[in-house]
Amino acid sequence: MPLRPARRTPEAALPSGTLKHFRHGTHRVVTPTETLERVRRLMPVLGITRIANVTGLDTIGIPVVMVARPNARSLAVSQGKGLTLDAARASGLMESVEGYHAEHVSLPLKLATYNELRFREAVVDVAGLPRLSVSLFHENWRMLWVEGVNLMQGSPLWLPFDLVHTDYTLPLPTGSGAFLMSSNGLASGNHVVEATLHGLCEVVERDATTLWHARGERAQARTRLDLDSVDDAGCREALEKYARAGIAVGAWETTSDVGVPAFTCSIIDREPEAFRPVAVASGMGCHPSREVALLRALTEAAQSRLTRISGARDDLHRKAYESARDGVAADRLRTRLREEPAVRRFNDAPSYDGATLEDDLAWVLGRLGAVGVSQVVAVDLTKPELGVPVVRVVVPGLEPTHEAPGYMPGARAQRAMREREES
Repeated sequence: MPLRPARRTPEAALPSGTLKHFRHGTHRVVTPTETLERVRRLMPVLGITRIANVTGLDTIGIPVVMVARPNARSLAVSQGKGLTLDAARASGLMESVEGYHAEHVSLPLKLATYNELRFREAVVDVAGLPRLSVSLFHENWRMLWVEGVNLMQGSPLWLPFDLVHTDYTLPLPTGSGAFLMSSNGLASGNHVVEATLHGLCEVVERDATTLWHARGERAQARTRLDLDSVDDAGCREALEKYARAGIAVGAWETTSDVGVPAFTCSIIDREPEAFRPVAVASGMGCHPSREVALLRALTEAAQSRLTRISGARDDLHRKAYESARDGVAADRLRTRLREEPAVRRFNDAPSYDGATLEDDLAWVLGRLGAVGVSQVVAVDLTKPELGVPVVRVVVPGLEPTHEAPGYMPGARAQRAMREREES
């Protein structure tokens, strides 16, 4: 069911009463196996040629797959991870599906300047959008705009098309070059609410991680998670696999003032492997449930490591392998994990687990509203002929990933950096 701009409230903007029928490591409407059965038939239409199980290329055993879509207009290879192979397959397949949708947007667009559009339509707060260090934007810069829904009010809102699509083939669409183009907030799901919640959590996660890095190592050290305090079965399963494989694991709670649980995780071989050097790998996770958030970070770290080992992803650069050979970052992480005390207990992190996906979404929207966020924009990219819900979520004021090329710190990151200097 699509998001409809004409509605008035967040609750009315989305269907209600979507129960979570699957709760093993994540909260979904149906099982990963059912997701695979539903979506696999679309692979030829979307140009997906294979789902490859690459778990065995590493020693950890956390299931990881790569999904190939050779004619993609952004990344031709997507990754997936999970506690089971079907969960990993569903994760990777849905990531590839959402990439296809964002590369082939068929929604109506407007070509206009900000000054031309703002007097005719409700327009997003452009001052809060992630800018490029070489941004071309000004109020009379003509570019493409697309309509979304402000979930905080249920009303229509227009935003720059740069922030929605991922078609990076040249030449780029008219007016490109004003805002940071990425896949942040792009998500798919078995239900439109599931997709929306997933996309929103990713935006909150990137903001939390960027702020955590901006605060510096002294502040970060106060967030190191005591892994012995983790009592969730899924997280313990992942940690035990790391231990058996001789992998050192560090996790930090990155939850920001928004209050939605977020974690980052870094892993490295406990002892240096001279003939098999693997770079430091990291993962992030965010979800209303702290158990799901931490598990996402733990499994994404394994996925990141295997992505480098397989070498299949398009955006891997030579420096990623050079850093593995010189071993400086690896030694630094080993020293940090050995010397930095783990002071944060897992159950001290906030957590929320609603009966329905709408409950979870309303809770996250409420947390954002409490810190002054007034716009949470969702653009429904679902193609009726395919029937897979895909949504792009944009939240003005929140920070994008600090590692993006051309990233410029926004107001929240600048404030965090000032606090670091003053402390």
